[in-house]
Amino acid sequence: MAEVLIALPLGFIVWFFTRYGLFGFYTIGPNERAVLTTFGRAQRIGEATTLEDPISEALRADERERYRYPQVRVVGPGFYWKLPWQRVHKVSISTVTVSIAYDPEDGSANQGGRMLEAVTKDQLNTGLTGQLRFTIAERNLYAYLFGVKNPVAHIMGYFISVLRDRIANFEAPPETQPLPNTGIPDPADAVQGISINDLRKNLRDLNDRMDDHCASASARYGISLDTALITGIDPPPEVDSALAAINTAHNHVSSEISLAQAAADQKIVQSRRAVEIETLNAQAEVEPLVQLAAQLRLLRDHGAGALEAYVRNIKLSLFKRSRQVMLVGPEGVK
Repeated sequence: MAEVLIALPLGFIVWFFTRYGLFGFYTIGPNERAVLTTFGRAQRIGEATTLEDPISEALRADERERYRYPQVRVVGPGFYWKLPWQRVHKVSISTVTVSIAYDPEDGSANQGGRMLEAVTKDQLNTGLTGQLRFTIAERNLYAYLFGVKNPVAHIMGYFISVLRDRIANFEAPPETQPLPNTGIPDPADAVQGISINDLRKNLRDLNDRMDDHCASASARYGISLDTALITGIDPPPEVDSALAAINTAHNHVSSEISLAQAAADQKIVQSRRAVEIETLNAQAEVEPLVQLAAQLRLLRDHGAGALEAYVRNIKLSLFKRSRQVMLVGPEGVK
């Protein structure tokens, strides 16, 4: 009986030392971060909150109190030991790339995660394909670990709802500039307002707007949306064929107007060159007369007899080269 009484405490001590001594050590990898909780409470950094961090700058005024999370002590890579009543919550901060149609709770949703459906402003049901890259926000691990039950599903739902809202209300930047040197509107405006064409022509603008709208995700849910890249917009086949016909007609009109504009520009250039040539010819004919007038004025300024002598010498040279001279006097021609 005495041996049993001694063995029980000894066994408990050995079990406790093995369980919480040897197995109390843990490691954090290079791409991991962790939060240590004591009796379920995360180790906080004083009274600091995420509202004091730059990640909350994208929040609206009415959202700041709703997404007010405490700042917690983040355990970086290394080898550590914890007490028996403490628990380690590890997360990976590696960048994750998924399809924009990915649903972490239902793998068969959105055609098996291949295509996301959305309705445009003119009530066209279209399919969207693309990629979404996100990382766990190290500066807001409290929201990721304790604020949301399933943060990845939550952030995907948030992104999809914002994307569908942008698709339903998307308007392309106005294009009202006429063609150069004409009052004719640009034929590109003929297809302006067709939502599919607007979206396809402005995919970069749409992606930039999505990045701006999702800038507050790290302050909301502890996940930072790095890049949203929408690569394809596919309407139903019947709509796609109609759009192809519209675009073909638009391209034909644009080609005809471009050819007419090029021909008009060529004629304008030719006319300008002809005017320049005639102007130079006229200047070449006028220039000797101008120079002669300048010389005559110079002779006149040197004295009254200089101009008469110059005129007499010119006449003599002309008489010398002439075969017949006709003189006009009071009695007529001699």
